[in-house]
Amino acid sequence: MQHDKILILDFGSQVTQLIARRIREAHVYCEVHPCDVSSDWVRGFAADGRLKGVVLSGSHASVYEVDDKAPEAVYELGVPVLGICYGMQTMAQQLGGKVEGSHTREFGYAEVRARGHTALLKDIADFTTPEGHGMLKVWMSHGDKVTELPPGFKLMASTPSCPIAGMADEARRFYGVQFHPEVTHTVQGRALLERFVLEICGTSPDWVMRDHIAEAVEKIREQVGDEEVILGLSGGVDSSVAAALIHRAIGDQLTCVFVDHGLLRLNEGDMVMEMFAGKLHAKVVRVDASELFLGELAGVSDPEQKRKIIGRLFVDVFKAEAAKLTSSGASTKGAKWLAQGTIYPDVIESGGAKSKKAVTIKSHHNVGGLPEQLGLKLLEPLRDLFKDEVRELGVALGLPHDMVYRHPFPGPGLGVRILGEVKKDYADLLRRADAIFIEELRSTIEPHSGKSWYDLTSQAFTVFLPVKSVGVMGDGRTYDYVVALRAVQTSDFMTADWAELPYSLLKRVSGRIINEVRGINRVTYDVSSKPPATIEWE
Repeated sequence: MQHDKILILDFGSQVTQLIARRIREAHVYCEVHPCDVSSDWVRGFAADGRLKGVVLSGSHASVYEVDDKAPEAVYELGVPVLGICYGMQTMAQQLGGKVEGSHTREFGYAEVRARGHTALLKDIADFTTPEGHGMLKVWMSHGDKVTELPPGFKLMASTPSCPIAGMADEARRFYGVQFHPEVTHTVQGRALLERFVLEICGTSPDWVMRDHIAEAVEKIREQVGDEEVILGLSGGVDSSVAAALIHRAIGDQLTCVFVDHGLLRLNEGDMVMEMFAGKLHAKVVRVDASELFLGELAGVSDPEQKRKIIGRLFVDVFKAEAAKLTSSGASTKGAKWLAQGTIYPDVIESGGAKSKKAVTIKSHHNVGGLPEQLGLKLLEPLRDLFKDEVRELGVALGLPHDMVYRHPFPGPGLGVRILGEVKKDYADLLRRADAIFIEELRSTIEPHSGKSWYDLTSQAFTVFLPVKSVGVMGDGRTYDYVVALRAVQTSDFMTADWAELPYSLLKRVSGRIINEVRGINRVTYDVSSKPPATIEWE
């Protein structure tokens, strides 16, 4: 790639990915790496001349309690540097300033006064005070503060409880802000980050998914040559876009294995086959393993156990199919590559887990493991992309908008949306109820925005509750199952609010489910936000 790039050094913040996403949204390529890389590594990363700036992330730690600091090379490259929260504090301490614990901690909304007319904040403000001071509405999250500026720095921003909430050395183009511009709560955060990467760093905004296809196709062809590739196609966005991209690059050298575990949404298996085998003319092997999965799940109610069983069986079934495709007696020449829909957040989080810089980071099944078991080389064409970029790429590749912009669906499928034991009749009831909910969300338009309620929610689904309640239908008593509707709105899935769907919509969904799905006589709506609840129930 010949794109300009920004380096983000991660000190373990839970929102470091948001920095990268905001920069990518400005069509600038960036990469996240752990803060403990060496100065030699940084110089190597900058050796091709494409590095235009560095961002230092926040952290849960205090600079005077841990040894996490930016490699010295960061300050010697001659490129602009932006420190955010902990990143500003380590910059201050490393360059000769002072950081101390604060008597007054700031967590949440704050109003910051911009000072000094710096290039970073010039003409960026949310409102102006009667005295003429430009003010920013920001999100703070810190218990420490810079108490003494390093030599060469001037004050850039302040709050009553944090006199140095921003600092700047404009000669070296070093900037620090105590607040978090990457979160949506900081109103001018996007403008600030765009100012930094586009104007101060001088990057070219040429990271565009439509143009990325040719680049990615060329890279896949170069990697694979004339060898065969197999891919586990789940029907989810990531594996679907990976399949379409690889098929664009190498055509019939790709074979997709679609494992139907019996826990997909209504008609989903047929839709996947119609799209990939029917329209794209890709080679797809469909394996109906529903009886195997449901048999192994019988009697199991613990959600973690269910996830492990489904994950293990998926690998077993896929390995069995892969063995047929990699053996010398197969109709192909024998697959040498395993393709996965790994995306950039998986890579970042797995790296964070290895470096132990971040707290409570989950591991991802996509990153490592299976290729070694199968003796195959690994092909991950999406590993540099965030989810929103994957969606853009999917549309550019010609996949249907409805497929690419579907709400997230868990790997274990309906297995974790059926509370308690998973049974076939529970899955059948849930499939039909969920299809009605999604259909009504898609067909109901919110008048002010002109968008459907499906597009206005980030994730919506139905949960099957393994309890029965008494109801009345006609003149008779019923004793049937209960489902819960769940719909949330979020920008990052780290926090989420329940969606305030119109009562008329909820009434219509409830009526249809109870009337059309025999076996369900009560519908509830989940009005919990995350936190304290999670988005999924299990």
